[in-house]
Amino acid sequence: MAAPSFARSISPLLGLLLLLLAAAARGKTVKRDVKALNEIKSSLGWRVVYSWVGDDPCGHGDLPPWSGVTCSQQGDYRVVTELEVYAVSIVGPFPTAVTNLLDLRKLDLHNNKLTGPIPPQIGRLRHLKILNLRWNKLQDVLPPEIGELKKLTHLYLSFNNFKGEIPVELANLPELRYLYLHENRFTGRIPPELGTLKNLRHLDVGSNHLIGTLRDFIGIGNGFPSLRNLYVNNNQLIGVLPDQIANLTNLEILHLSNNRLIGSISPKLVNIPRLAYLYLDNNNFIGRIPEGLYKHPFLKELYVEGNQFRPGTRSKGTHKVLELPEADALV
Repeated sequence: MAAPSFARSISPLLGLLLLLLAAAARGKTVKRDVKALNEIKSSLGWRVVYSWVGDDPCGHGDLPPWSGVTCSQQGDYRVVTELEVYAVSIVGPFPTAVTNLLDLRKLDLHNNKLTGPIPPQIGRLRHLKILNLRWNKLQDVLPPEIGELKKLTHLYLSFNNFKGEIPVELANLPELRYLYLHENRFTGRIPPELGTLKNLRHLDVGSNHLIGTLRDFIGIGNGFPSLRNLYVNNNQLIGVLPDQIANLTNLEILHLSNNRLIGSISPKLVNIPRLAYLYLDNNNFIGRIPEGLYKHPFLKELYVEGNQFRPGTRSKGTHKVLELPEADALV
């Protein structure tokens, strides 16, 4: 008779023990992420490390999560979903250990002093939506594996020293909305395959060493259906401004300054309903500006200097450098 009584008394204790074990497990960070972040911690400068207290980047007990680290619950464990360590003068190569944070949604290391290439292991971050590496000293060619980040919506790689051709694999990113590649050393042609990106709103490849024609880039089909802002300024593009530019019916900013473009300005530009900023300066355009552009209800700025237009051709508005506010881009 004692045995059943003992079993009944042990059952609640066993249940409580299991609950405690489950709670303890739920409070732990997956070992893979702990190891990766501690590897990164050992390679960073004091400005970051001093605020990264303890061994668990998601926090433990009275210790808060590490600064710039965001974690989420996934099953019984916590995983790192965001890493934001920017403007803290990180020096050295891109921390490859970051690519072991397989649940990462956002990686922001902008405005540091990172050098060397982006490692091909970047393609492992299949959940990544935002990758911000602008204002570093990264170099070499972009790895084609970047095209494996199928959930990526924002890609900021401007103000670095990347070289080589813009990888056509970027056209494999179906969710991409914002692509910033300006102020690098890219060469070759702009891949026309980028036109298949149905969600792409902002494309900036300005201030590189790109060649080719706008006709080849834009094509004759229904490419770039969502594109609002196109920056190809400060390159070595040649040829005419084709009528097909009017197929970009959502275009609001067209920045063509400082290329080698020729010919007259197509009157079909007037048919772009929301065109607000048109920069044509410092090319080799000829003829007249279509009068309809001056009467366009949305056009705020038209800049034409440094061409071979007929006398009397005039600008509209005040020429300025346009930068899309980050708050608008990160929506």
